[in-house]
Amino acid sequence: MNSNTFVPSARVPARRLAAATAAAALIAGPLALAAPAHATGAEGEAAAVVLRTGLDVALLDKTVHVPLKATLNEVRAPRSADRTALSVTLDGVDKGRPVQLLRADVATAKASVEGGRAEASSNLAKARVHVPGLPLLSLVEIEQVTSEVVCEAGKQPVAESNLLGHVRVLGKKVTLSAGGPTVVEVPAVGTVSLELSRTRTTSTTAAAAALQLKVSVDPLNLNVAEVTGELTLAEATCTSPAKAAAPDKPAEPGEPDEAAPPAEDTEQPGRDIAAQSAEEPAANLAETGGSSATGYIAGGAGLFLAAGAAAIVVTRRRSRAEG
Repeated sequence: MNSNTFVPSARVPARRLAAATAAAALIAGPLALAAPAHATGAEGEAAAVVLRTGLDVALLDKTVHVPLKATLNEVRAPRSADRTALSVTLDGVDKGRPVQLLRADVATAKASVEGGRAEASSNLAKARVHVPGLPLLSLVEIEQVTSEVVCEAGKQPVAESNLLGHVRVLGKKVTLSAGGPTVVEVPAVGTVSLELSRTRTTSTTAAAAALQLKVSVDPLNLNVAEVTGELTLAEATCTSPAKAAAPDKPAEPGEPDEAAPPAEDTEQPGRDIAAQSAEEPAANLAETGGSSATGYIAGGAGLFLAAGAAAIVVTRRRSRAEG
């Protein structure tokens, strides 16, 4: 019966087995190094955006809906951006002319990952947001909004958002509440729902959005029948870098290795005897089976052997003489 299992013979010397094992390790080593290593997010992640839109624009003279997905200053680590205006062009809206979505005095987004720390921030000041069909009336006006997140290896992530100054929605000054969304209705224009300072953290991630708006307006202008969807202002997210493993504690000098028992010497059974000093007492020889009388016994045995040999010679000579 054929078998793919190799069983080492008991006759193979230990040195040959060790050499074969070392050769197998050298062959398997490069294959193990070539295997893919998965370390997604090991260095952490960070991202920030000043404005993100997810809107659907329905047109008056066409039975179509135009998606409007746009971002301003969207960055991922390690980057930063500073741009204060965002315009888009939509087919069928205002005869193909650009629609300005946002204008701000300050619009910055930053993200970085280094030294076991991932962080991101976004800042928007003196900003006005428009939607298609409402070129003169701002959907929302804000004084300043900021978001900041920090994810550091081995620590709880932190997320923070702030709204500073006044807010106007469809021309109305509003006071936002942290307890829930604030709804603003304008007759013949539409409804806007605002939610303030949403933050979320887990053991390894953080996310913050200074202001989120749910929009449903009926401008009936510039060939726009309805605009629905969501907008997010000053958003930041991060993921903590992987915590580096602590290095193994080196063994202190002179510290005995308790895990390794002393090896038995099977190749040189007489090595301990040969290593004894000549100055050691003779009584120590008892460990090998000898004693101090060993020399006398050996001498006596020699004399007996010599006497016996002489007796044999004399006997043989007498026998020959008598014969």
